[in-house]
Amino acid sequence: MSTLSVRLPESVHRKLKQMAEKEGVSMNQLISLAVSEKLSSLLTVDYLNERANQANPSDFKKLLGKVPDIEPESFDKI
Repeated sequence: MSTLSVRLPESVHRKLKQMAEKEGVSMNQLISLAVSEKLSSLLTVDYLNERANQANPSDFKKLLGKVPDIEPESFDKI
């Protein structure tokens, strides 16, 4: 495990402490979770962009051409 020193504005530190207490976790745990969630989001965007760059627009249009032109069933009927 690594140690990281972070400078936070007092207002952010105060809210962090309040939320950690409310959630019943340490500030370190809350920060670790928040950073992990943000990293996951950024990595997902990177992955989706990479996949999009590999896409072939003509294949996509061909595939869409196979989709029937009908209205989907409403959720009321399901």
